[in-house]
Amino acid sequence: MLKGFKEFILRGNVIDLAVAVVIGAAFTAIVTGLVEGIFNPVIALIFDANDLNGAGITLRPESAPGAGDAIVLAWGRVISALIQFLLVATVVYFALIVPMNYLRKNPFGRAKKDEPTVEAEKIPTEQELLTEIRDLLRAQQKQ
Repeated sequence: MLKGFKEFILRGNVIDLAVAVVIGAAFTAIVTGLVEGIFNPVIALIFDANDLNGAGITLRPESAPGAGDAIVLAWGRVISALIQFLLVATVVYFALIVPMNYLRKNPFGRAKKDEPTVEAEKIPTEQELLTEIRDLLRAQQKQ
């Protein structure tokens, strides 16, 4: 039983997944810092984000007698969450993905030397393969 568990734990994909979770948590801190420190203040210059969170349609006010809690369709929270999502996606793409793709293509900012192109092997058609098989079978029968 422990042998199977050891094999499961030592598989590469479990270790890779654990590393991805840890790296993802570290990136979360970076993205949160960028969004909260740079983008949210810029958006606050354009409009008051706190007013957006409170925006909605009140179906039943809190002061209604015997009604209990107010019922509000808070569409402002949805829009605020959507804006936050788009900001996070923008930061992840432009601050992390684009530079990583650039570094992957051009390590250390150096342009790659022209690599010789390898011509792809010509893949024979079905008819050409059948002709070759026929010719090989004929050659074997003659021997």
